[in-house]
Amino acid sequence: MGLGSIGTAVLFVGAGFSVIVTMASNILNGAVTAFVFGLFLLAVAVKNKHGQSLLMRAATKAGWMTTKSKGTHIYRSGPLGRAEWGTAQLPGLAAGSRLTEWKDSYNRPFALLQVPSTSDYTVVIATEPDGAALVDREQVDVWVAEWGMWLASLGDEPGIEAASVTIETAPDTGTRLRREVTSRIDPSAPEFAKRILNDLVDQYPAGSATIKAYVALTFNAAARVGGKKRTPDEMGRELASRLPGLTQGLAATGAGATRPLSAQDLCEVVRVAYDPAAAPLIDTANAAGEPPELYWPEVGPTAHQSNWDTYRHDSALSVTWMMSGAPRGNVPSSVLARLLAPHRDVARKRVTLLYRPIDAAKAAAIVEADVRASTFNLQSSDKPTARSMTATRAALATAQEEASGAGLVNFGLLVTATVMHASQEADARAAIDNLSATARLRLRVVHGSQDSAFAAALPLGLVLPKHLRVPSEVREQL
Repeated sequence: MGLGSIGTAVLFVGAGFSVIVTMASNILNGAVTAFVFGLFLLAVAVKNKHGQSLLMRAATKAGWMTTKSKGTHIYRSGPLGRAEWGTAQLPGLAAGSRLTEWKDSYNRPFALLQVPSTSDYTVVIATEPDGAALVDREQVDVWVAEWGMWLASLGDEPGIEAASVTIETAPDTGTRLRREVTSRIDPSAPEFAKRILNDLVDQYPAGSATIKAYVALTFNAAARVGGKKRTPDEMGRELASRLPGLTQGLAATGAGATRPLSAQDLCEVVRVAYDPAAAPLIDTANAAGEPPELYWPEVGPTAHQSNWDTYRHDSALSVTWMMSGAPRGNVPSSVLARLLAPHRDVARKRVTLLYRPIDAAKAAAIVEADVRASTFNLQSSDKPTARSMTATRAALATAQEEASGAGLVNFGLLVTATVMHASQEADARAAIDNLSATARLRLRVVHGSQDSAFAAALPLGLVLPKHLRVPSEVREQL
């Protein structure tokens, strides 16, 4: 009936307990006992199109009501806020994070983000994707194959916990274009030519967008389960030697030029995400050769309010969706092209792919368990459905690929749409709904935890299952 291991165990325990109650008391008490267990199983078995059971939705609503009653959905920081030390530190899941800077083997500075509550360390890599325009199909296929090999190799990295890819589109301020053109104008050029260039610089940025891509790699302080946890100094020295190899392998996937983000760059990315109005000021300061000195305790919002399905932060309002269903059938390399492209109804859009590499030793057991479960479902019915047959073929194909050396990863997707005014929220929602249909994705709005989903969509390497009160393994087995 769609129940997991725990739900099936509750079913048998309830049936046995109802029989015992009937034998020890009377049939009425036994019927009442069976009815109570039946209600619980019904709440677990009844699910909507997003796979959310009635029990899970009720728990989410109850948790949100508790959050509102405590007032923890409202955040005020700064000298007049309620945060300690009078700083504008990050709220929510990233509140206790710490940022340090190191240099890798190529003498490139890189930011090392530590989350003490989960003992995780994250490095962020900035990329310049080449794009698929005017690129042969054979080259695109090579990039896709290299990307799959890179993901598979992550499972062999010691201590790897998760990886995320963030594609962000935002309005172009035109500062970089002006700096590039101004530095190349010949003083002896004709006035007409210089006037044409100046007019182009003034008019071209209007309506244009900039696309940025980041890859965040999260490592656990313990290299293996039960191992000794390493200190920040030990992690910094170890990742300094491993980072060049990771960036070099990433460059072969079509990511273009790759470099690790420095502490200053990461502070700017997070600062602009929470307060988009600061983006022109930061770009202007960088263009003038005077980058603003940002510190990690000061990059958070001065105020935010998390609502049931929206998130208000400083100068903007955001809505975050989560993937509840991946594309079915054959998935071409261009399936996410329109979702990743800039859209005129969304001021800033952030699409984040979340990956959790599975250890090779566990991957074999997982795929074999999927084969047994799908085969049992197929053989337990005289008239198997097309969905059961497709699931069995997919499980067998996955097991065969894993046996041939392919890696296994859990993946998810978050989409964040940010607008500057609340009146633009409806247009942004409609745009994301249309784009998700073209990507063959099933998206649902994150309810009751918009602030956490917003932080998880940033290139911070937050591992959401580690922050759940009820472990994800228990949720899946219900």
